[in-house]
Amino acid sequence: MAANSDVLLGLVEEFVSGQQDSKAADTATGVKTGQFTILELVEALGLSLTSSQPQTRGRGVQLLSQVLQECYDNLTEREVEVLIAFYENRLKDHYVITPHVLQGIKALTKCKAFPPGLSVSILRSLFQDVHVQSLMLQERSCVYNILMNLMESREEELKGLGADFVFGFVQAMDGERDPRNLLLAFQIARNILHRGYALGKFTEELFEVTSCYFPIDFTPPPNDPHGITQEELILSLRAVLTGTPQFAEFLLPLIIEKVDSEVQSAKLDSLQTLTACASVYGYKELTEFLPGLWSSLRREVFQTASEKVEAASLAALSALTACLSRSVQHSDADDALQGFLDLVLRDCQHHLCEPDLKLVWPSAKLLQAAAGASHRASYKITAAVVPLLLEQYNSRTQCAQRRTLLEVVQGFVQPVQSNLPSDGDDSVLSGFREPLCSLVFSALSESNSGLQVTATRVLTALGQQPGLLSASDVELAADHLTRLILEEDEPQVSSAVVDCAGSLARVQPAAFASRMVPKLKDHIFSEPMVLGDGSITTQTHSQQALRQRCVMALAVVSSHPSLVQETAPILLQVLASAHTGSGSFTVEELVSVCRSLQRIAAHTQDTAETGRFFHDIIIPRLLGLALQAALQGEDQGGWQSPLTEEAVLFALVPVLSTACSHLQSELAALTASRAVSLFLDGDGSFLPENDFQTPIQLLKKQSEAWRQSQLVCLLMACVCSMPRSVEIPQTDRLFSELEELSCTCAHPFSYTSAAKCFAGLVNKRPSGEALDSVLERTMKRISSELDCVSSSYRMQAFTLLLWVAKALLIRYHPLSTDLTDKLFSLLTDPELGGAAADGFSLIMSDSADVLNRACHADLRIMYRQRFFTENSAKLVQGFNSAEKERKSGYLKALSHIVNHLPRQVQLTELPALLPLLLEALSCSDQGVQLSTLSCLHPVLLDPPPALTPQVDGLVHRLLAMTTSPGMKVRIAALRCLHALCRLPEHTVLPFRARVLRALAKPLDDKKRLVRKEAVLARGEWFLLGSPGR
Repeated sequence: MAANSDVLLGLVEEFVSGQQDSKAADTATGVKTGQFTILELVEALGLSLTSSQPQTRGRGVQLLSQVLQECYDNLTEREVEVLIAFYENRLKDHYVITPHVLQGIKALTKCKAFPPGLSVSILRSLFQDVHVQSLMLQERSCVYNILMNLMESREEELKGLGADFVFGFVQAMDGERDPRNLLLAFQIARNILHRGYALGKFTEELFEVTSCYFPIDFTPPPNDPHGITQEELILSLRAVLTGTPQFAEFLLPLIIEKVDSEVQSAKLDSLQTLTACASVYGYKELTEFLPGLWSSLRREVFQTASEKVEAASLAALSALTACLSRSVQHSDADDALQGFLDLVLRDCQHHLCEPDLKLVWPSAKLLQAAAGASHRASYKITAAVVPLLLEQYNSRTQCAQRRTLLEVVQGFVQPVQSNLPSDGDDSVLSGFREPLCSLVFSALSESNSGLQVTATRVLTALGQQPGLLSASDVELAADHLTRLILEEDEPQVSSAVVDCAGSLARVQPAAFASRMVPKLKDHIFSEPMVLGDGSITTQTHSQQALRQRCVMALAVVSSHPSLVQETAPILLQVLASAHTGSGSFTVEELVSVCRSLQRIAAHTQDTAETGRFFHDIIIPRLLGLALQAALQGEDQGGWQSPLTEEAVLFALVPVLSTACSHLQSELAALTASRAVSLFLDGDGSFLPENDFQTPIQLLKKQSEAWRQSQLVCLLMACVCSMPRSVEIPQTDRLFSELEELSCTCAHPFSYTSAAKCFAGLVNKRPSGEALDSVLERTMKRISSELDCVSSSYRMQAFTLLLWVAKALLIRYHPLSTDLTDKLFSLLTDPELGGAAADGFSLIMSDSADVLNRACHADLRIMYRQRFFTENSAKLVQGFNSAEKERKSGYLKALSHIVNHLPRQVQLTELPALLPLLLEALSCSDQGVQLSTLSCLHPVLLDPPPALTPQVDGLVHRLLAMTTSPGMKVRIAALRCLHALCRLPEHTVLPFRARVLRALAKPLDDKKRLVRKEAVLARGEWFLLGSPGR
């Protein structure tokens, strides 16, 4: 014990007299290990604590406080009581000791063994003996933390102080300026208000001491290590000011004053604070100030030039109205909501009678904001405004005025969640149903496109609310919309009409099935007029546009299962008619039909009924039509079905893929089995009209049988879009047939589709010996073909290699490295080098028809970044070792890879690759140039230091490319030259004269977009070096 005592005395002496601060940590370690106790430390500090020198006493108290900060958890109640008494006494000591005393008290307030009653004693000592605002920043923070600790652990004791606690806090906070401490002070004030502390007669004092910071005007210094933002302070203060209705009489006049200021940030803060107040205050607190608040809000909406201020004003008005709507009135009291809305209507309603004046829209916005706050408010405002708008519309003859009034009506008709009626209540618009419908139908009958578009939006809004459109109204609406689809060819009107039809058909499918769908069908199958000489009239193009509008409309209205069963057969009939030649449909029209079918297929995820319909009817019918077309083309030398066109088959793929990807598990497995049997065994028993005369051998290589072999794209669509849980039958045989077709077929679309299908199946095949054996066999086949320079199937083998490499890469399969290395080796191949370089673009980009998330592919995140990290060094090494005439392949590959990386990764990695990218700019391939320029542009916007040594070469190459034959290359080069001005002026200023001379030529470019970029770039270079730039 004596030894421990000597050690402790030595530590104290070295800390106090020797000024060795590290001894505090040693002392704390001794207390933690039980070598000595806190009270023994106090005894050892005896001479220091009673010294006549304030500095010596301060060092003694500092040592004790630092030890307590490490060891407060191990103290007993008795020790805490003794230490608190000691610290309270020290608060009366010299001011140099106070900071250390506060640190000690802060540590003690964290103790679990904190005796009852001591919190009141501490607070009284703090409030009486410490003038907080005369302390330094750290000590003031310590006081606030002491208060927060006690509020968390001894709340009831603090509440027992009554208003004295609030008064003491007000005195402590008064005059605080540091934002870090303000956050703490605001937190304490918020706790006082939210936890029910008694404010007593100090309500106004607490408000004044906090509201003096309103509105917050704080800009954090650059590189602020504390990270305190203006928004953080604003929200913290707002929580205080809106914390209690008792502040209303002080806060609302302040808000009115600040809203009237000229500072936009003050306006916004005040309006947002008013919005927050409305959720806390009641009508009693608001009533006295409503006229002043309304006057300020009205002025801000009528006169403001800021959209943010306008939006905040409207939100505040809506919040005030909602607050008043929640008030429960006595029978003998005035209704505060009614009085406020009368005020709003008085100042805004008459402006609606002046649709030519600029105050129409501000007034309408104010009325709509108030109406949207509650059902009660909506009922009153709608009853006053809608009849007036209807009257004004009917009395006006100019389309511009009518459109303005109709757009205002739309704002009142648009459903808002807060003003929807309760269950059993009628809509506020129920009384105006007939005149509103009459108004809409009248506008739809007008020839003005603006009126028609607005009318469709109003009609959509009416249809979204139950009870506002009767069955006869919906039928009439369907007739009007059908007429507009058939007659109006303006894109904006067509789009609005189709969207409206889709919205209404979702809730009223029967009317559209009986009124719209038959008429659209008739026009789809109507034939263009043929003249006596056999030529077609000039109306052919408009007829084709009409057909495409009808086809699109059928797809959009097919949002209900009953409608799908009406519309999808019509689209199938179009394909069948085109196949048989009974309808004169162009390839473009057939592609449009396929896109509409895909859109309908996308709805199958919403209902199982539609999914089964696609499985039973649509998918077999599409496969049957395509197969009939292929077999017919092989049998007949004359008529060729347009369904054998590559563009049509390419459009059919996403239809089947989307439909199959949404099928339920049982149906998906059955579809996969049927598709595999059809392509492997020629089993078309599930197809309609399956009396095929010719043997079906879709995956067999046959001379001149490309019409059959290209149908493998439909197999890909069916089996590669299935969820991974669906087992594909006869997979090994399928792999073998697909490999054979992809490596021996001479038809590009066929062997490419076979390679895609093979890759899609490989991607989803579980890892194991079965997959490894397939890959091993395929790699041998690919290598043997590629290594044989005289082989006529090298391109086929390369295509299979490319797609399999992508399939393995995106799932992180180990063998993907071997395949990508093979691709790298082909970059110097005389025949395949260019294709290999372009292949990296395919590997890095998203595929539309296979190996994507929509097809349930095994696709890992960040595979692009991983591929770049693993292979960028190989690219650089290959470039350096390649012969000069073969280097362009590496540059092209690098450009494609980097261009598909996320922008943030580009900014990180590009500095190291800059020399190669600059070399790529000298490549004659415009694709490489454009890809490289698109990589460089974001880097130039935030130029790294590594770019500075390359500026000379970069300027030279960019100026040369401003006269490139390709317009896109010229535009991209000019944008990069523009971005170069972001480099330090001393770096680019020497090139100013040279660039200005060179940019004179693009100013006269024959393309407007090039001239535009040249003007921007030359203007920036012209100002380079100017003062104040």
